[in-house]
Amino acid sequence: MADSRRWVMLGIGTAAQTAGTLYLYGLPFLLPALRRTTDLPLWELGLLVACPSLGMVLALIGWGVLADRRGERLVIGLGLTGGAAFLAGAASAAGPALFVLLALAGAAGSAVYAASGRVVTGWFAPGERGLAMGIRQTSQPLGVAAASAVLPVLADSGGPRLALLVAAAVSALTGIVAALLLVDGPSPTAGRTTAARPASGSSGSGTGGTRARSPYRSPTLWRVHGASALLVVAQFVVGAYALDYLVTERGWPVRTAGPLIAGAQLVAAAARVLAGRWSDRSAQRLRPLRVIAAGTAAALGALAVAEALHAPPAAPLLLVALVATVSWHGVAYAAVADVAPASWAGRATSAQTVLQNVAATATPPLFGLAVAGLGFGPGFAVAALFPLAAVAVLHGLTVDARPSTRPPDAGDPAGADAADRPPSAGSAGRRPDVRERVGPGPRAWWSGRPPTPPG
Repeated sequence: MADSRRWVMLGIGTAAQTAGTLYLYGLPFLLPALRRTTDLPLWELGLLVACPSLGMVLALIGWGVLADRRGERLVIGLGLTGGAAFLAGAASAAGPALFVLLALAGAAGSAVYAASGRVVTGWFAPGERGLAMGIRQTSQPLGVAAASAVLPVLADSGGPRLALLVAAAVSALTGIVAALLLVDGPSPTAGRTTAARPASGSSGSGTGGTRARSPYRSPTLWRVHGASALLVVAQFVVGAYALDYLVTERGWPVRTAGPLIAGAQLVAAAARVLAGRWSDRSAQRLRPLRVIAAGTAAALGALAVAEALHAPPAAPLLLVALVATVSWHGVAYAAVADVAPASWAGRATSAQTVLQNVAATATPPLFGLAVAGLGFGPGFAVAALFPLAAVAVLHGLTVDARPSTRPPDAGDPAGADAADRPPSAGSAGRRPDVRERVGPGPRAWWSGRPPTPPG
């Protein structure tokens, strides 16, 4: 019977990521208040709210390396408490210092994205990771829902400074709880008594004496990363400007638009869990991702037409687009976990998030310029092209969502993952398919024996 603590650890990791999301992705909901309290143009305000994403881009890989070497508990505790300190400083800053402190807060808080993925890969078997990643990825819509419901109200009553201080307090408290209660995921080689000699020709560093090949030698992860970055553009077009669109273009009061967006984010959280479970049951992990990307393009296209015609359905279609543009994350992260060896989990999930945040950082200011010149309708139409491009990038790519039952090779005493082993002599000269590269994961995860926790 699998260790029941895995659900507790998943809950702690999800709560930590939700707390980070409150400010990492929730600052766009301060745009109406920032418009009233500053004289910055819209594109510059877009850059301001994108500063945490810029900090994430700069720091995520480093956090991933640290998580692979020192574990999730340390990284999440340090990241959230450090992010809270920078965010509290930003609450009293102005001018360039405000931009810098928000970027530093994003750099520190990004630790949760690097480490919480390791909670899933460490505690859950390959055939369960779609569901687990879907639950973990509810953190973003839940955090954004909380931000949309709470931050505009706080900003209306006490200004943006009060909203930033509350977000800092939540981050600090959650970081302390995670540092006290989180247990690092079991080692992929836990319970093995025989150390394996590094196989000749392999590269990279593994655990327990094995040496894992870099998963980036094949194009599979690069294509998943690239498609995810394209989908993030659509997500941030809608997410960053949903409140501003409803308030400035449709004349909705903030206290009505904010809770409505929060409700849509709760639906999006459920959609992430369902999509992850769908991908676990699917023969191929990426088939649901392609379907979701195509549906996202359709939703944005319909929104663009409704806005261009000034039709009443534009607001409901915006809420549909909010759900569609965020429902894919769990599936994409599960695909990354399936392809990457366990010893690359932190780095692979960090790289996934880095490339997404490159797109997330660029999208708000560029879309702000597009809206200023063309309007929201053409802007939504252009955004619909990005998920269509993601479908093209993923075309023909397969990642098996189900763990293999093939026993480890007799010549591999450590029972290393197939992805961690170099090609055998009999496979020389031919390119293995994705199923062969993914492998079943450590035997303790799929054989029914409880994993042995570290220490």
